[in-house]
Amino acid sequence: MPSFRADLARSRRLFSVFLKEQSDPDAFYGALAQDSVAMVAQWVDLPGSLIVDIGGGPGYFAAAFEAAGARYAGLEPDAGELVAHGAPGGIAVRGSGLALPLADGCADVAFSSNVLEHVPDPVGMAEEMVRITRPGGLVVLSWTPWLSPHGGHETGMWHYVGGRFAADRYAARMGRRPKNDFETSLFNCPVGPMVRWARRTAADGRTQVVDVFPRYHPQWAHWVADVPGVREVLSWNAVIVLRVAGS
Repeated sequence: MPSFRADLARSRRLFSVFLKEQSDPDAFYGALAQDSVAMVAQWVDLPGSLIVDIGGGPGYFAAAFEAAGARYAGLEPDAGELVAHGAPGGIAVRGSGLALPLADGCADVAFSSNVLEHVPDPVGMAEEMVRITRPGGLVVLSWTPWLSPHGGHETGMWHYVGGRFAADRYAARMGRRPKNDFETSLFNCPVGPMVRWARRTAADGRTQVVDVFPRYHPQWAHWVADVPGVREVLSWNAVIVLRVAGS
């Protein structure tokens, strides 16, 4: 199992493969899956644990978590995504992150990477992840904030002018709508409201906030996530980790 070190070498590696997301998705998602396993293993003994991955997609994360000894269940609303990389690994479930077709407290870890910005109600999805996680289990949310440089995804940084403008510009230039189309399959999901939601769940006694940090940054730059405004632009990819209350 890969060890997790939030150092500069890791940051360089992640940003390097990030640049290949469109041209070489195998390299990007394979590296991101391996990093996800190492990241989650900081807080969870993975062998035998049930990982429920919301928006797990075409199998990269299934292979990585299963190689670490975890049991894996991936939930994906798009049937095409489930088989985009061959037969899906682990348990494959088709369903919505806003209404997970899973029992309360069934997961040891509810995990989601780069999905929260693609749902119209991110707090609703986060609440569903808390619901399906057992007492003492972990909720891990990782997503791209709207005001980060990649907030517009394939529309480039034109989203700073406006999400709809960026999507329409892409369509005019490419002759098709972007896969990540503003207010259809891509939404404004800032860091601040999600952090406030996480703190409310802790204040209500439902969770403990384990960590909030910018995913791709080295440890010494994790302060970025503590500064309102700054974190919206510089986080690039934000992470919230919660432990569900109970034993």
